[in-house]
Amino acid sequence: MTLSAGGRVGLAGAAVVGVAFGMARYAYGLTLPGIRRDLGLSELVLGFVASATFVGYLAGLLLAGPLAARRGSRAPTTVGGACGALGAVVVTVAQSPWLLAVGVVLAGSAGGWVWAPYSDIVSRTVSQREQPRALAIITTGTSGGLVALGGLAVLAALGSWRLVWGGIALAAVTAAIVNLRLVPRTKPDTHPDGRRGASSLGRALRVPAAYSVVYFAVVVIYFTYAGDVVDRGALPVAAVPVLYAAIGVTGVVGVATGAVAQRLGSTRVAALSLATVAAALALLGLGSDSMAATAASACIFGVGYMAGSAVLAVWTAELVPDRAGAAFTGCLVVGAVSSVAAPVLAGAVIPGLGLGALLVLTAAVSLLSALALMLQGRSGGAAVAETSP
Repeated sequence: MTLSAGGRVGLAGAAVVGVAFGMARYAYGLTLPGIRRDLGLSELVLGFVASATFVGYLAGLLLAGPLAARRGSRAPTTVGGACGALGAVVVTVAQSPWLLAVGVVLAGSAGGWVWAPYSDIVSRTVSQREQPRALAIITTGTSGGLVALGGLAVLAALGSWRLVWGGIALAAVTAAIVNLRLVPRTKPDTHPDGRRGASSLGRALRVPAAYSVVYFAVVVIYFTYAGDVVDRGALPVAAVPVLYAAIGVTGVVGVATGAVAQRLGSTRVAALSLATVAAALALLGLGSDSMAATAASACIFGVGYMAGSAVLAVWTAELVPDRAGAAFTGCLVVGAVSSVAAPVLAGAVIPGLGLGALLVLTAAVSLLSALALMLQGRSGGAAVAETSP
């Protein structure tokens, strides 16, 4: 059966995004217990390495636009696939914290390189009728990647954490080849977004930008330490890969975020996402010795994580429809900075506070932010002010 243009781009995008976001970006947290035992690193050093992952992501995010403007939108996705593969190989063979950091920076950058360009690829190469379906397929790639990551973790339980990263390297190479085969070249953008109206853009995005700060921080705390907190408990080794697979499976519901946002409003959906993530963090922090609580935490988190990510794209497009790409990228940059700071802060406070208490405290921050967003959503005057040009 011959795939349509939307099917080809959607399949390739799902593969690349699945590896970059579902695997390379969050594999560090999954393999954290093994890395600690093998390399003998302190909590502070582990926190800095976790932050380095998101430094790479931020760099990729900032560099993807200029590269697309020069070489076309497929070029950043190719670079992202190469970074994911090379970074995973470096982590696989790393014997020192410095080499480990280099590897996670490269692997972490893959997500930044590939996120925004696919929106442009779809708009340029796929018919308008097929575009929503293609974007939905690409979005669900993250869930597929998390399921695959859980499968790799099962294999690693029989050997070494390095097998996870070796598997990611192979997956990244495969996805990059599929991307080159199925995604057509696009011409460079001769009319990139200018800087005119940057101040008005900033005013329109105050609330979603604030949401990005909290959302990305709490999500990265969960992914960085979920495997660690389960490993420290009384659960079997298989609980860690099951947790990641459960996140991926339940995260598929994120494809319905656009329809839900049209009914409830993007602000409320964002608030519900933060509240859902808060519940998952609290369950993980308080019930790490319970398989039922851990499974429930993963399933709840998968819903909040994917919906919270998808609603940001919908929200920014609603507020700034004429500059949706620039608006979305701006919020992603803010979120990336938050992602860099959160693990460092966590690594600094865990020795005194404890990992379980940190997760509960993070849950409280997420819940309070959700309540603030709910109040914002009920404020008619504020909503009008946000959506007015």
